Amino acid sequence: MTPLDQAHAAMEAAPDDDAARLRFYGRLADGELFLLLEVEPENETLSPQVFDLEEGPVVLAFDLEERLAAFTGMPAPYAALPGRVIAGLLAGQGVGLGLNLGDAPSAMLLPPEAVEWLAQTIGQAPSEEVARPESFAPPRLPDALMLALGDKLARAGGLAGCATLASVHYDDGRDGHMLAFTDASPGARLALARAVSEALTFSGLDTETLDVAFLDSGEAAETAISRVGHRFDLPVPKMPELREEHIPAAPGMDPERPPILK
Repeated sequence: MTPLDQAHAAMEAAPDDDAARLRFYGRLADGELFLLLEVEPENETLSPQVFDLEEGPVVLAFDLEERLAAFTGMPAPYAALPGRVIAGLLAGQGVGLGLNLGDAPSAMLLPPEAVEWLAQTIGQAPSEEVARPESFAPPRLPDALMLALGDKLARAGGLAGCATLASVHYDDGRDGHMLAFTDASPGARLALARAVSEALTFSGLDTETLDVAFLDSGEAAETAISRVGHRFDLPVPKMPELREEHIPAAPGMDPERPPILK
């Protein structure tokens, strides 16, 4: 059972549970999928194999290479992409997504409307505000959201030193919760804020509010929140081995050069 299988099983076991359904879509967005292609990728251009079914045209993706190979029965070209990238590529195309078709327990067809919703949900940018915190206290958030945040931040290695969660009282009288990233890379701030927003959405607890702040080590607010908050240690990425030859990045892995569907 892969993580996607487990999320799918939980969704199927509770068809009326919106939170279980949202957690499945969150897992789908974050996970790596192997998209079946017609031909090998050329530069940044992808040509997915499109199947015309009664439900309409679909492309196929699998969460394991072995599942793709079992479905095709022969070597086939593919591109390994995060689910969020595939959803973004398919959005507006009127094409559905066949997921793990074959004997996998998570085999299902996502209609174009579901793919469109996923792409729009993960594409929303958080709003920016200015506020001054007066005091911090230990966080009081549901366990489900704490787990969702931990899962998201476990995949944010190298983007910040750590993250600290606490309840906060602002000088304008408002109370809430703040997740403060310490020593975050300037170019990673929007990605980190979006990750927190997605954790809220896909945990099924989007009625909760959570402010995101970026602090430097040693400044007054960072020292204050670290005394009482819950700390998330972000993993330190492993340094790649030095090689003389240049290995081009796989299509879709460079955020500045997204792949093109042909």
